[in-house]
Amino acid sequence: MYTLELKTLVSEFLNDKGLTEFWSGIFAIGILFILILVLGQLLFWIARKVISNFFIKIAKRTTSEFDDILIHNKVPNVLSYFPVLFLYNQALPSLFSGTTEYYSDFIRNLTEALLIVLIIALIRAVFKSVNGYLKTLASFKDKPLDSYLQVFMIFLWFVGGILILSVLTGKDIGTFLTTLGALSAVLLFVFKDTILGFVASVQITINDTVRIGDWISMPNSNADGDVISISLSTVQVQNFDKTITSIPTYKLISDSFINWRGMSDSSGRRIKKSLLIKASSIRFLTPEELVALKKIDRITTVIEERQQEIEAANTAQKTDKSLLINGRNFTNLGLFRYYTQAYLQTHDQINQNMTVMCRQLAPTAQGIPLEIYAFSKDKVWVNYEGISSDIFDHLLAAIPYFHLECFELSPTLPKV
Repeated sequence: MYTLELKTLVSEFLNDKGLTEFWSGIFAIGILFILILVLGQLLFWIARKVISNFFIKIAKRTTSEFDDILIHNKVPNVLSYFPVLFLYNQALPSLFSGTTEYYSDFIRNLTEALLIVLIIALIRAVFKSVNGYLKTLASFKDKPLDSYLQVFMIFLWFVGGILILSVLTGKDIGTFLTTLGALSAVLLFVFKDTILGFVASVQITINDTVRIGDWISMPNSNADGDVISISLSTVQVQNFDKTITSIPTYKLISDSFINWRGMSDSSGRRIKKSLLIKASSIRFLTPEELVALKKIDRITTVIEERQQEIEAANTAQKTDKSLLINGRNFTNLGLFRYYTQAYLQTHDQINQNMTVMCRQLAPTAQGIPLEIYAFSKDKVWVNYEGISSDIFDHLLAAIPYFHLECFELSPTLPKV
């Protein structure tokens, strides 16, 4: 109403200055249109200052992080657009009402459509803030909240798109719903990956298959690292070389992968490595060599106990010991295995409540594998590798004391 009165006053003023009625009406509309736009920008600036200061003051007075997250997601900025849109919705259609109803209706519909977009943007910013706040809580930190937010936003934009089309065209919402029903097969094809991703996200959450922060290995997708994001369409894995691999969410249901969470949650990280002992260095030990090996503290008791047992068995069987192969004897590999077992059982970084074992595997072309199977207390990768390396450094240095050799591939000499 006030816009019409202002337009009439400006038009009459221009008529008095000598302009025709037609041109005075055109210039009046142009002047007031520019004036309304300027007022809109001024109103936006004032609203943003007032609303932003309000949120900032609230954030400073409270200890909750939620208001800070609202500011980070620009909720105050979105709210600042509402007064401007209300101004445009009330003033601009009235400005063109005296010329042709087409422009007036078009501007009214356009501002109402923009209002719907703004409402959706506000809802999105609020839900993003809620999502961000929930991620700060321990109980929700490892949940795929992004997937549910994306599903909600798809549904919201779907509803918003129908409302916008209805407002712009002036047709009933039911008309669009009927049309979309006929296009449902096409929509299902277009949003196939989205639907699969949503179903996969639900299954991942219910079955607790993957959490944010889990270390997973998926060789088919060249992924080996920590899960940093689970969304509706992709799961992002930061590999140990700091590259990021994106895996379709539904692949975590359809394809196989390894989740190392069980290791992380357990009380130890497995050490499973082998020493390759040269087969030709394995032999029986002479009495003189046994005397020397008794000086090794970790196996002194073992040698003495086993020696009594072996001598008693050989005496009972009247074994001819002029040859070492006769009767029962010590072997250097067997004694080294006892030493390795004793070393692991006294190591302060090995979890003694889990499996601690030194075992001999089937012979190979590269020698006899002597495998260490134990669990380190420290599961941090760098520390774990240090513990494992220290153990094998010691064992490699101890091998010569038992008259053993490790397998080494001899270099091929050039033909002369």
